Amino acid sequence: MNNKSRLLGVVMDPIGSIAPKKDSTLAMMLAAQARGWQLVYLQQQDLYINQGVAGGNGTLVTVRDDLKDWHSLGEAWSAPLHTLDALLMRKDPPFDMEFVYTTYILQLAEDNGLLVVNKPASLRDMNEKAFTSWFPDCTPQQLLSRSHAALRNFLAEHGAAVFKPLDGMGGKSIFVLKEGDINTNVVIETLTDHGRSYIMGQKYIPEISDGDKRILLINGEPVDYALARIPAPGESRGNLVMGARGEGRPLTERDRWICSRVGPVLAERGVLFAGIDVIGDYLTEINVTSPTGIRELDKQFGLNIADMLITAIEDRLAQ
Repeated sequence: MNNKSRLLGVVMDPIGSIAPKKDSTLAMMLAAQARGWQLVYLQQQDLYINQGVAGGNGTLVTVRDDLKDWHSLGEAWSAPLHTLDALLMRKDPPFDMEFVYTTYILQLAEDNGLLVVNKPASLRDMNEKAFTSWFPDCTPQQLLSRSHAALRNFLAEHGAAVFKPLDGMGGKSIFVLKEGDINTNVVIETLTDHGRSYIMGQKYIPEISDGDKRILLINGEPVDYALARIPAPGESRGNLVMGARGEGRPLTERDRWICSRVGPVLAERGVLFAGIDVIGDYLTEINVTSPTGIRELDKQFGLNIADMLITAIEDRLAQ
């Protein structure tokens, strides 16, 4: 397939501030460019709707697998978004109202024929913490609530629990509490904003000490290896940005079973690239906004996961 004239838009955080060694979006851009795609770099503020047309003011960009010099900006690009062949929505959370408004713009472009990865409606609807509730047979016991009493009772019932906001990423504002912890009230008050915001409570899974596994799925099918993020000493959070150590592992039978439950739903809802989190035997999150882990797994196992994604995008366009 000759993709030399194809345009791939990439909505992302500032490209000059990424960490190229581990940035999955950069890996995707490198893979697309290697296949002959031309790249259009966009930030969230570059998108707009004018007289019923979703558009963008971006920049053509060339990328390199160079830790010190990974991109060069080219000519300005300004056009309706549906004149792109495909677009990657890779803006990191927080999932706030600006993110929601952005999905409205992308959905209008999608309605005019643009392939958006991932589907804008699914970005809106599939909250990365809350959507696990659609798979109760895969998750630990959990509670989504903003009731102080209900959350306290949940902690008392299980003895130890993890409480986290619904709109964060990278381990921010995640608390592990044990029954009788003197900070229980203030943690619940802070996370729920005194009962005004929903949060997720999950039964604490001791196997977190063995790693929080990130499993990547492309069009509902899992990559054969997971990235186990092992918390740093004195930490309970398995997030690389919080100092966790990444260790690649083959998927277990249980991992594959969870993927068999979640993957088809993701594919049906237009999620071409996702990252689910598994601790022990339990699904804890379903990440659809800007999942990471590509570069670490590529390095450890000689993979090219981003190329697998670009293949899936090209297959979708060929349908």
